[in-house]
Amino acid sequence: MNISRFDYFISLARERSFTKAAKQLHITQQTLSNYIAQLEKEIGSSLFVRSIPLKLTYAGQVYLRYALTIQSQLESMQHELDDIAQKERGLLKIGIAFSRGHILMPKLITSFQRQHPFIQVQLVEASNEVLRNKLLSHEIDLAIANFEEAVPGMELQDFYEEENVLFVSDELLEKIYGTDRERVLQEVIELGNLRPLKDCPFVLMNIDNIAGRIGRRFLAEAGCEMDIKVQSDNIETLLSLCVEGCGACFCPENLALKTLSRETLAKLHLLRLGAGAKYMIRFGYVKQNYQWRSIALFIEEALALYK
Repeated sequence: MNISRFDYFISLARERSFTKAAKQLHITQQTLSNYIAQLEKEIGSSLFVRSIPLKLTYAGQVYLRYALTIQSQLESMQHELDDIAQKERGLLKIGIAFSRGHILMPKLITSFQRQHPFIQVQLVEASNEVLRNKLLSHEIDLAIANFEEAVPGMELQDFYEEENVLFVSDELLEKIYGTDRERVLQEVIELGNLRPLKDCPFVLMNIDNIAGRIGRRFLAEAGCEMDIKVQSDNIETLLSLCVEGCGACFCPENLALKTLSRETLAKLHLLRLGAGAKYMIRFGYVKQNYQWRSIALFIEEALALYK
C-alpha cells in the first residue's frame, strides 16, 4: 500500500469532489480517479458512493480514520527529525477568524519569519467552530480562537483577553433622542443594560460569530424587542454602517481601534458592557506524542509581541 499517497484519499474525502480534490492536489482528475480505483481494488471495498457530492462508505470512514492517524504520525516523525537536526523548516498551518487575523497576523507573521525564514505559514480563515474541527482533523496545526471550554484531544493556552463594546454614532443618537442623547447614554451606563436604547436600530454580526452572540444576549437582557437593521459576517462593513448612522454595532474594541481612523472614532460613542462582554482568545493545538517545535516558536513570538 502506497502510504505516500494518503493525501490523495484524504483530500478527496474532505472535498467530496474529484474535480475540487484534483485541483487542490495539482494533479489531473484522471490521475486521482485511477489512484482511488486502484486503492479500492487493493483493499477489496468501495470507499466512496459515487454521488454528487461524493459520500464515504463505511469502509471509507474506517480508512479515513486510519489514514488521518498515519498521516499525522508521518508528519510528526518528520517534524521531530527536523528538530533533532535543528532544521527550522516546513509548512505551519494556522487557523484564525478573518477579522482577528486582519488585526494580528501581518505584524506577527512578519516578525516570526524574520527570525525563522524557512518556515512557511499558511493561513486558514474561518469561524471558531470550523477551526476547531479543522484542528481535530489535522487540517491545521494551530488555531487562534475563542475556545470557551476544554476540548478533548486539544491543548489550550491563553493568548489575550478580548472585549466587545457597543459603538453608536452621535448623528444617530441626535436623530432619535435629540438633546436627550447624553441622558440616554448616562442611563445605559448607570443601569448596566441597553433598555434606554430601545428605540435605537442595531447592525449585528451573524449568530455564529461571538460578537453576534454577545450582542443578541445583551439585547435579550434589555427585555424589549430591538430593531435589527442589518446582519452580516463582515464586521468592517457593519462598522461602516454604524459610522453612517444605520445602527449601533457590537464589535471587539481592538478591531475597531485598528480599523477606524481617529477622526471616525470621534464621531462615535463607545459603551462598555462589563465583564459579560469579555472573553479569552486562546491558542489551540492537538495533543501529540511529539509537539513540533515550530508551533511553540510561533506561540512564543505571539506572546512576546502582544503582551
